[in-house]
Amino acid sequence: MERIIITGALGQIGTELTLKLREKYGDENVLPTDIKEPESDELKGKPFEILDVRDKTRMDEIVEDFKPDTIMHMAALLSATCEKNPQFAWDINMGGLVNALETARERDLKFFTPSSIGAFGPSTPKENTPQVTIQRPTTMYGVNKVSGELLCDYYHEKFGVDTRGVRFPGLISHVKEPGGGTTDYAVEIFFEAIRNGQYTSFIDKNTNMDMMYMDDAIEAIIKLMEADASNLEHRNAFNVTAMSINPEMVANEIKKHIPDFKLFYDVDPVRQGIAESWPNAIDATEAERQWGFAPQYDLEKMTVTMLEAIRNK
Repeated sequence: MERIIITGALGQIGTELTLKLREKYGDENVLPTDIKEPESDELKGKPFEILDVRDKTRMDEIVEDFKPDTIMHMAALLSATCEKNPQFAWDINMGGLVNALETARERDLKFFTPSSIGAFGPSTPKENTPQVTIQRPTTMYGVNKVSGELLCDYYHEKFGVDTRGVRFPGLISHVKEPGGGTTDYAVEIFFEAIRNGQYTSFIDKNTNMDMMYMDDAIEAIIKLMEADASNLEHRNAFNVTAMSINPEMVANEIKKHIPDFKLFYDVDPVRQGIAESWPNAIDATEAERQWGFAPQYDLEKMTVTMLEAIRNK
């Protein structure tokens, strides 16, 4: 990679991905895009373009002007948001993906887009979920993600596009607060622990889900994109994870630093239903074997980092 365009650059992953790529490749070689202007001081005053990913003409104009060799397509609506407006979710998640893939095909660009553990469903094995397994999701978000995995495989096999991707678990960050995901409790709980000393979880106490600290997620993207293509057998849906946790586990770790922290529950049936359709713990062996995936943060280290960073804010 030398010149990179990022769609959805103000989203959950895109903001931190932009900063890390600019640090590595230079401000002039990384062009973030989104449907609104950046508010973050770190992104203001630097190259940025407005782009609705449904607008293929505008996407082509930006690509023609910037001349990238890589597209990182991060623009998407998250799980709970998709359930509120499934048709709109399809338009954004799938329409935008097709436009970005077509752009990559037409201009011979390397391509990355993330999938998710949401691509699994109730009939998927819950424990040690394999790289290749049954995928019958019951949410629009999940349907989008499975469709996206297959579409990226198709563009690689049919047109030779160098497509790559991972199935992200819940991502935890202190930089950007949550935006409509089922795993959002695992971010909110840290902010509320600092602000109020308590948190009311919308996910039930014994509900395990895979999670990863955002720094590990960003490193995974870059490592996969820099990997030798000849080593990649699966390409567009590598299982990645760092920990399988539930709200009680997070609360207990927080209490080591904030002893009076209290956790309550008011379970949201929609998001709880989504969580229960996902695996409890997935197997990331193939990502480790094929391109050296190796997360650095466990729950203990992540908790210390999150609480310190939020206090400093």
